[in-house]
Amino acid sequence: MSKPLDAEPIQLHDRFRLGARETWRSALGLIYPPTCIACQAATGEPHSLCAGCWSQVRFIERPFCDRLGTPFAVDLGQPLLSPAAIADPPVFGRARAVAEYEGTASLLVHQLKYNDRLELARALGGMMARAGAELLADADVIVPVPLHRWRLWWRRFNQAMALARAVSAGSGVPCDPFLLARVKHTRRQVGLTKAQRQENLQGAFRVPAEARARLEEKRVLLIDDVLTTGSTANAAARALLRGGAAKVDILAFARVVKEL
Repeated sequence: MSKPLDAEPIQLHDRFRLGARETWRSALGLIYPPTCIACQAATGEPHSLCAGCWSQVRFIERPFCDRLGTPFAVDLGQPLLSPAAIADPPVFGRARAVAEYEGTASLLVHQLKYNDRLELARALGGMMARAGAELLADADVIVPVPLHRWRLWWRRFNQAMALARAVSAGSGVPCDPFLLARVKHTRRQVGLTKAQRQENLQGAFRVPAEARARLEEKRVLLIDDVLTTGSTANAAARALLRGGAAKVDILAFARVVKEL
């Protein structure tokens, strides 16, 4: 079969565009060399960590609790539940996180959340997509933990939304931020005990009536920046399950381990 007459010109045009794009990126790299997303030291790749900052991240890898995702000190060669997961099972199915919330990981979360470093969402979301690969394989839709409208107005953006979009882009799982709403303006969780957090979050989340059809029987992957006691994740998961979701798993960039 003969090629269309305009096939070759189109291919040449595409090659030219790709070549011009790579040339532009190379020129930008010379003018603005890539730097570490945490400390701004020079790096070989953009949107990455330098060796020093990388070494300060305590990545959470197996062995860990199959429900809570908290690391175990010893690998017994099979999926196990932690005492915390057995004594107080979470509402959600499984939780996973990239790293423990300390050192470089806590710095990155703080910079994203409070310093308007929205460009960090791409790098952190990429790490989350890798850490949560097994959850993403089972998910139908990604939902960020929502902010109340007053807090969103004050903060100007939702860091969970930025991370959810990055995870969605890296995994291909669609993101629907309107499946869950925060309808109660709660006080900040920092400094509260687990019991106080649970009380603070009662009735905080709701699935909007117009979203129920889209949520029905969907396997949801809920996205947040930090998982602390699990109170927010439980409250959000409970609302999603009551709204019709088949199951809810949790994926965060960092999680507090010492308090659990």
